[in-house]
Amino acid sequence: MIGKINIIGLGPGGIEDISLGTMEKMKHFQHVYLRTRKHPTVSYLEKIGIVFKSFDFIYDQGENFQEVYHKIVLELIEKAKQEKEIVYAVPGHPLVAEETVERILKLSEQQKLEVEILPAMSFIDAMIQSLKIDPIYGLKIIDALEMDSQGVDPKIGNIITQVYSPLIASETKLKLMEYYKDETMIIIVRAAGVEGEEKIVQIPLYELDRQPWIDYLTSVYIPPVVEVQQMSGGQIQRLEEIVSILRAKNGCPWDKKQTHESLKENFIEEVYEVIDAICKEDMKNLEEELGDVLLQVVFHSQIAKEKGYFDLQDVIRGICEKLIYRHPHIFGNVDVKTSKEVLINWEKLKKIEKDMNTQTEVLKAVPYSLPALMRAYKVQKKAADIGFDWESIEDVIEKIKEEFYEFLEVYSTSNPDKIVEELGDLLFSVVNGARFLKIQPEIALGKATEKFIHRFSYMEDEAKKQNKNLEEMSLEQMNQLWNQAKKSKI
Repeated sequence: MIGKINIIGLGPGGIEDISLGTMEKMKHFQHVYLRTRKHPTVSYLEKIGIVFKSFDFIYDQGENFQEVYHKIVLELIEKAKQEKEIVYAVPGHPLVAEETVERILKLSEQQKLEVEILPAMSFIDAMIQSLKIDPIYGLKIIDALEMDSQGVDPKIGNIITQVYSPLIASETKLKLMEYYKDETMIIIVRAAGVEGEEKIVQIPLYELDRQPWIDYLTSVYIPPVVEVQQMSGGQIQRLEEIVSILRAKNGCPWDKKQTHESLKENFIEEVYEVIDAICKEDMKNLEEELGDVLLQVVFHSQIAKEKGYFDLQDVIRGICEKLIYRHPHIFGNVDVKTSKEVLINWEKLKKIEKDMNTQTEVLKAVPYSLPALMRAYKVQKKAADIGFDWESIEDVIEKIKEEFYEFLEVYSTSNPDKIVEELGDLLFSVVNGARFLKIQPEIALGKATEKFIHRFSYMEDEAKKQNKNLEEMSLEQMNQLWNQAKKSKI
């Protein structure tokens, strides 16, 4: 080792929180560095004659905290190499919410540095003491600057650290409102455990950023949510909890009796309603319908959880792992340049993942429960993936003609099975034509059906103008109205 860094903690703020070992280290070392002078014990260190330098000047140079911490660590490593052994003092406990220490530990072996850590009382200990809470019932510590990645768990207590300014408090409030209702009572703690300076205030969440005294010693505590009604909308945990309550012993009679089997039609219906909202470009309705689909996912997960198979977290974990595995060009070192290459790679990985050894297994894996047009399209596409496809659209059209004439040969016979077979072949060949033209047959048929409805509506309206109902008209008269609708380009 070419240098040593002694990392010591200054405790949460009170002089009594600094250990004798820490004091001795600082007294007997010539090279003492503080991450920041902004700590209640600094004036005491100066009073007893401890000489130190701080890195506060770096805070003024950096554009963000990540850059500041990076520069501090590089400075410390350089100082340790030059001076052989140094002391680095940080607020609280060195291993609790101290990113510079985390970075030093990661780089120490690479830089051939020895690191020794002297523990201290952390601000978490002081918070627990001040709030009179027992962490055994669950406590999550979250950095206010990392809330997006760390998340909040409303079912247990949450301590938000680094709420060091009204601006950060405002950003923290907005993030917390994604989990909690605006009126949720929270506790702000400033200078926890520091005699004469500690301040504890209980306020509703919406007032968090209205406290002018918030500074670098401020943290926020949100107690566990007891009632699911206290939670804000849009949170998967809330939905999971609501479904659990509905399925419980004293829950809803309808929800309690549902099974995977009984919910099948509901699931299919909800998915089609999503597609309908997309086709209509109705974003408000799409938001609602996506919620209904999400409910189905949570509902099935809850039923499976009750039977001991899996739960919602397993479902989410599974899809996360699948996405990472099937995107090696993003999360690995595979090089792809086009979306076509992505799809080819996706299918290869899927085949490996599902342990499929033949393309027939791939075709059989296309769900039988899919609408027939969609299933035919997917089966044809997967066959085409290995080169079994028509060379041109003209070839496909000839095949459609061939199947049409074969259908004509049998449609008037007394062999219904053969009629069904030939009609199926005709439809299958039409789907092939749609696929070759990159048209989804399900969508094309859906548009044709809508067009039929509009033209039929035109016929009824025109009949009413003649004081007639369609039922009173002959087929010839109705055909005339139909042709009028076509000419009107309806």
